[in-house]
Formats: sequence, C-alpha cells, structure tokens
Amino acid sequence: MRWLLILILSVTIARAEGEPAGDFDYYVLSLSWSPNWCALEGDARNSSQCDDGRGLGWVVHGLWPQYEEGWPSYCRSNARAPSRAQTNAMADIMGAGGAAWYQWKKHGICTGLDSEDYFRLVRLAWERINRPEVLRRLQNPVRLPASVIEDAFLAENPGMAPDMITVTCKQDRIQEVRLCLSRDLELRACAPDTARDCTQTRALLDPLR
Repeated sequence: MRWLLILILSVTIARAEGEPAGDFDYYVLSLSWSPNWCALEGDARNSSQCDDGRGLGWVVHGLWPQYEEGWPSYCRSNARAPSRAQTNAMADIMGAGGAAWYQWKKHGICTGLDSEDYFRLVRLAWERINRPEVLRRLQNPVRLPASVIEDAFLAENPGMAPDMITVTCKQDRIQEVRLCLSRDLELRACAPDTARDCTQTRALLDPLR
C-alpha cells in the first residue's frame, strides 16, 4: 500500500510540471489587489510595485493555462525567453518586470505561444475585464464581505456570471479575483478546483498608495 501511494504521488507530481506546451483547456486571469499584496509580501521584498505614488489597484498576477482538473507549469518548450525590455513593458499592468518574467517562466510558456504573443494576450485579457472604479476611491482601509468584491465585478461586466469568477483571501485580506476565460478569452464557467470563493465577512481591503 505504501508503494502504491508513492507511485500515485509521483504520477501526480509529474503531471504538475513539465507538460508539453500548448496542451490545456482554458485560462484563469488572476488579478491581485496590489495594496494588499504589498502589505503581505511586496514591502518585505522591496518591490518597485509598492513604491509610493504608483497608484496600482488590480494588477495581473498571471494568465494561467488550466486543465479541467489541475494545471500545467514549467512546460517543455523551445520558446525563447522574453527580453528585459519585454517584461519591463508589462509593469504597468503586472506591477514589475520581474513579476512578468516569473509568470512567463512558470505559466506563459505553457500556452505554446512565444513571449511576445503571450504578453500581448495578457494585455488583451486585461483590457476585456472592467475593474470596479469605486475600489480605487477608498481613502482608508475597510473591512467587507469578500462577496462584495465579486458583486462589484459582476455589476461592471455584463455577461459575467457568478460561476465565472472567484475571490480569494489570504491572512484576513482580499487577495485575488480569478476569472475563467476560454482559449478565445471569452468568459466561461470555472472548473471546480478553481472555484474556491473566500467566505470571509470582514476581509481587509487597503487603499491605493
């Protein structure tokens, strides 16, 4: 029984990394609330994303290829790595060039696209989603139900249904909004392993810096 468990785990791990590029079912566009990320991680890293005056709200954490169950990462591909200029050019919507580089290396390469086309796709996905402007007007930290964030996105995006979006929390803070998109970037229902809504009723949301 012990060896059977080891075998099952080894197969699972093998599927989690090193899959062929281009083999996936749909995308998750993950948007992170920058002020909260900075409070949780970015400040400790001295990330340029957290510099005062940047005024970043929602930023693209990543555009992730997904299977209907699970996801690929660090895929096998001969695609050339992006240049520093390419990744730095994504800092306006991804926070920092280093973040763009990491997302390409772990997830972007799994799309089967070259880096230029992947980052173009990221920007197109970003532009297709309306981000609630009201959240940018916060003057002070607020505590609210995580469902309020989902409702705000639903109100701003006609055609978006509750099963197409999920809100995550981390350490009592709103962390991310994750939106499920087809390979053509059309909204679609999330697979069960992606739909993990935060149920907190007093999640913290920090204002812009």
